[in-house]
Amino acid sequence: MKILFICHGNICRSPMAEFILKALVKAKGLEEFYYIESAAVSTEAVGEPIYPPAKRSLSQHGVWFSNEKRARQVTREDYDRFDRLICMDTSNLRLIKRIIPDDPKKKIHLLMSYTGTGRDVADPWYTGDFETTFQDILQGCEAIIQGPQG
Repeated sequence: MKILFICHGNICRSPMAEFILKALVKAKGLEEFYYIESAAVSTEAVGEPIYPPAKRSLSQHGVWFSNEKRARQVTREDYDRFDRLICMDTSNLRLIKRIIPDDPKKKIHLLMSYTGTGRDVADPWYTGDFETTFQDILQGCEAIIQGPQG
């Protein structure tokens, strides 16, 4: 399963999701079955590292992350490279259509749709609440692993 997490800038929520899911997959011994990355719908932060408060949140929960991670924008080619493109909020869903106008294989989803709620993951860039964001993402990632594979 190749998963691409997507948020606005790829410096908070989507890299948090990338490394949270990688940690869950590793803990369950499922690494060989998953390939996980993250990207942005915007170009605003391309080349930037993970936002320091997002790094702190991951560290506080014992989630390893790579300091080499840099923000990148999602590309049209990502649609063919990944099995699922998972957005953090409805704004991301709307903006990704500028890059990937069609989703014939139904690969594009909201993260929280895996939990049955379909709500947005609040953007901690604006809320400052990285703990709530972490818990939402953790819940979504756990649901991905527990759901049907494929």
